[in-house]
Amino acid sequence: MNRIGFFAATALIILALLSSMLFVVDQRQFGVVYSLGQIKDVITEPGLNFKLPPPFQNVSYIDKRLLTLDSSDTEPMLTAEKQRVVIDWYVRWRISDPSQYIRNVGLDEAAGANQLNRVVRNAFQEEINRRTVRELLSTKREQLMADVKREVLEVVKGSKPWGVDVIDVRITRADYVEAITESVYRRMEAERKRVANELRSTGAAEGEKIRADADRQREITIANAYRDAQKIKGDGDAQAASIYGESFGRDAQFAKFYRSLEAYRATFNKKGDVMVVDPSGSEFFSAFRGGGAAAPAPAPARK
Repeated sequence: MNRIGFFAATALIILALLSSMLFVVDQRQFGVVYSLGQIKDVITEPGLNFKLPPPFQNVSYIDKRLLTLDSSDTEPMLTAEKQRVVIDWYVRWRISDPSQYIRNVGLDEAAGANQLNRVVRNAFQEEINRRTVRELLSTKREQLMADVKREVLEVVKGSKPWGVDVIDVRITRADYVEAITESVYRRMEAERKRVANELRSTGAAEGEKIRADADRQREITIANAYRDAQKIKGDGDAQAASIYGESFGRDAQFAKFYRSLEAYRATFNKKGDVMVVDPSGSEFFSAFRGGGAAAPAPAPARK
């Protein structure tokens, strides 16, 4: 029984020893083997590998993928015009030489990101100090990013290489600081209001001019129409008088009789009219009595 326990314990010890000597490197990582604190080997290919058991050898892993560093600093920078601007940027980078990276930068990706952030910010500050806001926003934006990338590469590949590659440097946003931005917006709003008020004033003046011209043309048109109407009416009255005179001249008795009928029609035009007259002694009813030669008398007053 003791022999079986001894064998079992021995097997467990051997398995534990073997497991401490085997390690797997993922395709997304570098495997760095340390021997008594010194880099012994760097495994760049994925797969199963062997090493001495701790504490003789240890292994750590470093990411070999393309990494992204986003800016986290919101401190403003000064342009060539002494304008305070805030920019957001990002850097795409990767670890290319784990040995140099560990010796000159640090043991993990965070150490490289911290130092790279400082270098990139200093490069941006230097380049923005040489350029105006217009150049930063449009005309020389691409050149600025290329110059920053060049300066960063000079640092990371200098006398003490970092063992990293900087793939790209990009600006994602460039803006004035909040106080200046608010002032710019107020100026823009005031300018737009001024233009709007100017357009409204011009439109109101043009509207008054158009309305005045329309009123003048209306008065002229009405006056001309009234003049033409009065002229036509006068011509019509003259022709009517001429026709009446000519007609009445042909038969005076008929003319008197017709005028009497017209007077009757004008007098008795309503059913409710009441007249108090003496038909036998009034010339107004001479046509009713058969005396058509008598001139029509004026209509008596209504009551």
